[in-house]
Amino acid sequence: MAEGTRRQQILATAADLFAARGFHGVSVAEIGAAVGISGPALYKHFSSKQAMLAEMLVSISEELLSVGRSRVARADGDPAAALRGLVDWHVDFALGNRALIVVQDRDWESLPSAARTQVRDLQRAYVDLWASQLRLLQPSLDAGAAHAAAQAVFGLLNSTPRAGGSISDAALRDVLVAMALRALGVG
Repeated sequence: MAEGTRRQQILATAADLFAARGFHGVSVAEIGAAVGISGPALYKHFSSKQAMLAEMLVSISEELLSVGRSRVARADGDPAAALRGLVDWHVDFALGNRALIVVQDRDWESLPSAARTQVRDLQRAYVDLWASQLRLLQPSLDAGAAHAAAQAVFGLLNSTPRAGGSISDAALRDVLVAMALRALGVG
């Protein structure tokens, strides 16, 4: 297995375990066993359990921002199209990464300080991306209100770990997209 693939497998497994039992409720040995290697062998891939947590949350924050910027660029100056692209992307992310959403919410304080700063900066840039498109769509909206609206929509979209159960992901996706677009004032 290629190193990148093995690292991704370890991170995905660690995210699932952290989401189920919390960062402090999972040992390196348990993560190793879940991916079929010894706990000490994990140190060949990551310097510590905190390094795993940092990489999973920093990398997903980088991906959110990178893909978000790409969606806005593809909208070619149309803020409604940009917001539809951002909503579609974020819903897909939220449905596919429930464990990471739980880990981000619950285990934030376990992140090393430098990683916490990096994630916070990336998330701020992501909120700014959404808010700028909202202000282009609704020029009377001030910056504070645009940021609050973006954050409120994230709260809705990031509810996926607690939503569903009695609804398929496809149906939940439709509900989330429709609610988010209405909340943003996108027709």
